[in-house]
Formats: sequence, structure tokens, C-alpha cells
Amino acid sequence: MTQDRILPGIMLMLAFCALAPLLDVSSKLAAQAGLPVGSITAARFVVQGAIMLPVVLVMGLRLSLSPRALGLVFLRAFLLVFSTFSFVSGLTVMPIADALAVAFVEPFILLIMGYFLFGDEVGPRRIAACAAGFGGALLIIQPSLTAFGPMALWPLGTAFGFAFYMLVTRGMSSFMHPVAMQFHTSWAGVALCLPVLLLFYNGPVAALDWVTPQGIGWLWLSGVGFWACISHMCMTYALKYAPSATLGPLHYFEIIVAVILGYLIFGDLPNRLTFTGIAIIICSGLYLIQRERLAMRARALAA
Repeated sequence: MTQDRILPGIMLMLAFCALAPLLDVSSKLAAQAGLPVGSITAARFVVQGAIMLPVVLVMGLRLSLSPRALGLVFLRAFLLVFSTFSFVSGLTVMPIADALAVAFVEPFILLIMGYFLFGDEVGPRRIAACAAGFGGALLIIQPSLTAFGPMALWPLGTAFGFAFYMLVTRGMSSFMHPVAMQFHTSWAGVALCLPVLLLFYNGPVAALDWVTPQGIGWLWLSGVGFWACISHMCMTYALKYAPSATLGPLHYFEIIVAVILGYLIFGDLPNRLTFTGIAIIICSGLYLIQRERLAMRARALAA
């Protein structure tokens, strides 16, 4: 792969890391405006689908789906709905950087799942890196549990849900264009969210109720879908231009942006223990990426 293709990939990945926290900011602002988590989650898919539809039509991508593809689309959408709901639930009580750092244990979960589901080789060094990453997450979760209660565990749901989401995406990428995949996941997400919101309308579960936004609340809801769409398209095309081994380390730049935005907008600054946990998660993740690079190089030489 030539350097002139890798550079655009790096720039697009950095753009993702800079834009994705704006999705989190919009979600937190919407929650502070009194909008339930379920409404915020549904808004992501409604707005994203509205943006993606003209893109799909202009590109002339196929809209019909086989039964197998339809089933995988709904599975992918369910996992993304669960991940989004979990993360936004955590954001209602936690600073953005704290919730994001806990969700970043997802690569370690993927590694463990790869071992049990696909028989991927996992050596003692990778196991140690996983243990360190989870230890870093605990440094963030423990004080958050004291301050916010069980709600602080929601980002772990994001990590597990997104890990399965990545596995499904990996399987679908062989037969579906990434833009079409984003669009189909959007309308499937709407199809999953709306019946739940109707069922629990004015019901006992406040998080699943629908509250009509007032004033600037519409802007925050629109921002959730808009920034989700734009940032994830940047990441999708970044992976088209550059290998994941090159882009992986850049993903941790997202935490830095989240810390800055959290401080500037909400006045949230991680304490020393949280900063330590973030540093451990980043170092462990970078180590795993480096081990994967070495493994890929060894396989290439063997071939």
C-alpha cells in the first residue's frame, strides 16, 4: 500500500477521533435537557438514516437484501442500539472521558472472544495486557461506583456490545458496501427502537419514555445523529485507505479530545486515579496493537 493512500487514511482517522466525541457531547447535552436515553438512542438512527439515504441513492448502491443479509443487518443494528443505549446511560452520570475510557476495554474483549470463538492464538503477553487493561478500567469504575452507583457500569455494556458489533461487521464487510451497511443499520435501528418507545410511552421506565424536545433540545438530538454519521463515515473510509494496524494507535486520540471537550463544555476533569486508569488502558491497547503487528509480519514472512 502506497504512502499517498496511507496518509489520507491517517487524516480521516484523526478526523474521526476529533468528531466522535461531539456525538458524546450532544448526547450528554440532550440528557441534561431532560430527554430520555431511549429517545437519544433512537434519534441517532433516525437522523443518520435520513443523511445516508441520499448518499446511497447518489452512489447507486443496491437497496435490496437477501434473507441472510437482512438478518445480519438487524443483528448489527441491535448490537449498535444496545451499545449506544449503554453509553448514553453512562453519560447521564459520568464525565465523557471516564465513560469512553471504560468503553475502550473493547479491544481486550475482542481478543478474548477471538480466542474462544475463532481459536485465535493468545499468548501470555497478550493475556497480561488484557489484565492490565481491565485493571485500568477498574481504577476508573471504582470511584465512579461510589459516586454514581451501578450506573457507572453501563459503559462496560458498550464495550461488550461493540465487540460483538465489530465481529458482525467483519463478517458483513465481505459482501456489503460500507455505506450501504451504515444505511441499512440505520433504518433497522429505527425499526428496533420505535416499538420499544411506543410500548413504554408514559410507562414506569423513564429511560425508555418519549419526551418531545423543546427549543435547543432538537439541536442536541439532531447532533447525535449527525456527528455519529459523519464520524463513522470518516472511520469507514480511513480503513479503506490504510490498514487497521496503522490506524489502531490513533484511535486513542479520541480520549484526549474527550478530556478536552469534557473540561471546556461541562467542567469535568478526570482525577488522578482516573488519569492513571486511562494511561494504563492506552498503554495496554497500544501494546496489543504492536503484538498484532509483529504477528502479522511473522505470518507474512512465513507465507
